[in-house]
Amino acid sequence: MNVEHLLNVFTSIDPNSANVWDACCYFMEHLYWHKRWLVMLGPKIEGLPDDHPSKPQCLFRLSWLFEGVGNNMEYKQLLTCTLKLYQGQGNHSLVAQTLRFIASANRILGLPREGIQQAREALEIYKQSNDISGQGHTWQELAWLLYEDNQLDAAEEAASNAIDLLSDPSDQFIVCECYHALGNIYHLRGKKEETINHFETALRIATTFNWHGKLFWIHYSMAEVFSNEGGFDDACIHIELAKSHAINDMYLLARTTHLQATFWHRQHRFKEAKSRALDAANVFEKLGAARDLEVCKGLLQDIEMEMNKPMA
Repeated sequence: MNVEHLLNVFTSIDPNSANVWDACCYFMEHLYWHKRWLVMLGPKIEGLPDDHPSKPQCLFRLSWLFEGVGNNMEYKQLLTCTLKLYQGQGNHSLVAQTLRFIASANRILGLPREGIQQAREALEIYKQSNDISGQGHTWQELAWLLYEDNQLDAAEEAASNAIDLLSDPSDQFIVCECYHALGNIYHLRGKKEETINHFETALRIATTFNWHGKLFWIHYSMAEVFSNEGGFDDACIHIELAKSHAINDMYLLARTTHLQATFWHRQHRFKEAKSRALDAANVFEKLGAARDLEVCKGLLQDIEMEMNKPMA
């Protein structure tokens, strides 16, 4: 908070200083990776003139913080503003990067077809510039988008394309993401052995690099798999493992609370399920995580209906 206050003072004294805004970018990136919260600098960043050289990068980093707390509408809006600025500058590499992130935002918002179009635009730019890493990143995003759109064969092909392209150690995070995606794809196909194998491959990579965020989501996915098949004991083990990697992240902890509520709902433990779902809903509302809040309210309605059913 002291750092944020100092940056707020410095940007007020000299709003045209590129060095101060560069420091803001690094600060927001640090917050995203280590302690996610929204900064008071947002209105100042959005109020910068469009021709300010630091504005697009600051908007880009600010968008990450909104994504980190689950406010994905604001995440997409800030990225859209960033895209227009980079397009005006004619910076094709950063246009492609921003398109890829907007595609990701659309996936999270439940708009996979819109995201697929943007990812394909980004992929064409990366191909024209022979950017192999950019292509691999975009194939990975396409895999998730196609999975969300239930185009499973195309999703598997996209994930495989990314894995084949990315051999550099610096790209192992994306390879890990692809194996995670493949696990979800095979889960939808009803192939449990292949599902678990892909998740375990993703876990091995993430564990090697101690990627807490990635470990959280892989364990979260494995909890969903076991829960859907009635293996609640195994599901609870993975939920606890997911929690251990959330590291006091309010949004991630709320996601596990919501998932725990769904487990108890399926087990007809309605009072416990309702209590946990209410806890999750309160956090989602506080963070502005609208889509998660909507899903959580749907679960609460289902629980209330079950609780109010007349006894047979």
